Amino acid sequence: MIFRERKNTKFGYMKKNTAILTAMLAAISPIIFAQNPISPEGVFIPDPSARVSPDGTLLIYGSLDIKDGEYCSDRYHLLSTRDLVHWTLTEDIFRNEETLYAPDMYYSDGRYHLYYDCPGGTEWVATADSPAGPFTKKTRIEGPEQIDPCIFVDDDGQAYYFWGQFSAKGARMNPDFRTLDRSSITDSLVTEEEHSFHEGSFVFKRGGYYYFTYASVKRRNMPTCLSYAMSTSPLGPYEYKGEIIDNAGCDPGVWNNHGSVVEFGGKWYVLYHRSTHGDRFMRKACIEPITFREDGTIVEAEMTSQGASSPLDAYSRTDAFRACLLHGNTRIRLAEEGGCHEILSGLHNGDWAAFKYLDFGEKSPSSVTIRIRPRKGGRLGIATDQVYQGDFVSVDIPGGDGSKWIELSARIEDDITGKRALFLHFYGDDGDLFDIDWIRFDK
Repeated sequence: MIFRERKNTKFGYMKKNTAILTAMLAAISPIIFAQNPISPEGVFIPDPSARVSPDGTLLIYGSLDIKDGEYCSDRYHLLSTRDLVHWTLTEDIFRNEETLYAPDMYYSDGRYHLYYDCPGGTEWVATADSPAGPFTKKTRIEGPEQIDPCIFVDDDGQAYYFWGQFSAKGARMNPDFRTLDRSSITDSLVTEEEHSFHEGSFVFKRGGYYYFTYASVKRRNMPTCLSYAMSTSPLGPYEYKGEIIDNAGCDPGVWNNHGSVVEFGGKWYVLYHRSTHGDRFMRKACIEPITFREDGTIVEAEMTSQGASSPLDAYSRTDAFRACLLHGNTRIRLAEEGGCHEILSGLHNGDWAAFKYLDFGEKSPSSVTIRIRPRKGGRLGIATDQVYQGDFVSVDIPGGDGSKWIELSARIEDDITGKRALFLHFYGDDGDLFDIDWIRFDK
């Protein structure tokens, strides 16, 4: 469940009192909402930086995409949760005269320090008494002149600041958390040539190792991977070790990735983003659990629909926009222009979409129901486990004018149980066949 808060009351909402919100959360029945993406429908938060507040709340700071063809905007929203189940969206925690690119935040001595960069490579910090602002006292950080700020504080209390594109830079930060020890600026911590570094620096520590994570061009010459390098010192040297997650396949138009790694509730997670709408913009924050080997290296995570949750319940409604892999012309788009509801659209013959993973339990479903909006019509085939596995059920879709939603059901004869990947295959003549809102299996 997503709770919305707005910082600006001109939109017609007031910020919820924390105590009231906590009581509301305790009173409702649990609704699993840790599935991907964690950005709610119609809200496009990329570049997620995850931080844990002193009271144990997981805070997700990111950019905000608001229109096709343009990265980011002039404001930030905040996603937060105490259990990876119930999420709160606090809107407009910070506004600026210029575009706001990827941010980071660090809490120290009762103050929340929000780091951000703007066009022209200028980097700034603003502070607040609350993780949701208001952030004031904007100060230019002298020295950095690129993008993607990251703040890291070591066990001894020494803070470090990282930034850069193609060649990452770092420096010790002074105790004011606003200025750098410019004599300590170190270039080429990770580079495009040696580490496939593109942008998106994020540093964390686990055990005796420092991890430098970043968007890399290691695969396909596109920065779709979050890769990492390791060192025994925060300012390096860093040795490339591998990939944490790759968002290639989330949308045919995907271009970049940007994220962070956080320990929360005794477990480790990677935050990253996926593109929607068939282009490199309109990106949404996602989360996956990660594990470490005995030598400290990271096992590459799989991109899923379930995210930090258990597999999705096959017998509850699975929203189509939770597909984690799209192929062909298929896109996640808004159902209506100006709305916020998202669907699978632009489905052509031979396209497919995948969901990982659904739990069918110990007894096979007897039927499947889908909510679709017919266009040219065609056929929907459903398979499990592998994309080109034979369909275990098919649903014939009538033609229509794309204006009305209908529900269709079909009997299932095969035995489908346990945890399974789900693949939807689309068949028909040329052009848009139908749109999909959700799918549900029935016992």
